Amino acid sequence: MTSLETVQAYYAAFNSRNWEKMLSLVDENITHEPNQGKPRIGKALFTEFMQHMDSSYAETLKDLVLFSSATEGRIAAEFVVHGTYKKAEEGLPPAHGQSYVLPAAAFLEVRNGKISRVSTYYNLELWIELVSK
Repeated sequence: MTSLETVQAYYAAFNSRNWEKMLSLVDENITHEPNQGKPRIGKALFTEFMQHMDSSYAETLKDLVLFSSATEGRIAAEFVVHGTYKKAEEGLPPAHGQSYVLPAAAFLEVRNGKISRVSTYYNLELWIELVSK
C-alpha cells in the first residue's frame, strides 16, 4: 500500500468509526501533535486520545482532499469536520448535542506502511463560537 492509500484507509476507517482498523494503520511509536496541548508519543496514548474523543464528539470528515509529496511518505489532508459535541471538556463550553461544521487540516507521515505522525490543525476559537450558539 502506498502512503496515500494508507492515509485514505485511515480516514475511511475514521469516518466509519472502525477504530480497530484505524489504529491498525498507525505505528507503535506514532507522534500525535494535536492543535492544542503537548504531543503524544506512542500508540497507547494515541488510542487513549481516540477513546476520549469518541466519548466527547461524533465526527465525520467531508470534502477530504489529500496532497502527497513528491517523495513517498508525506501527506497533507484538508477536510471539513461535521460533528456533534456530546460531552463537555474542562475549559470548554457545556455540551448539549450542538452540531458544528469546521474546516481543518492535518499533516501525516507514513513509514514502513504505518502512519508515524499526525499533526492536526483547526481554529479552536471558531469551534468555541460554533458550539456556544
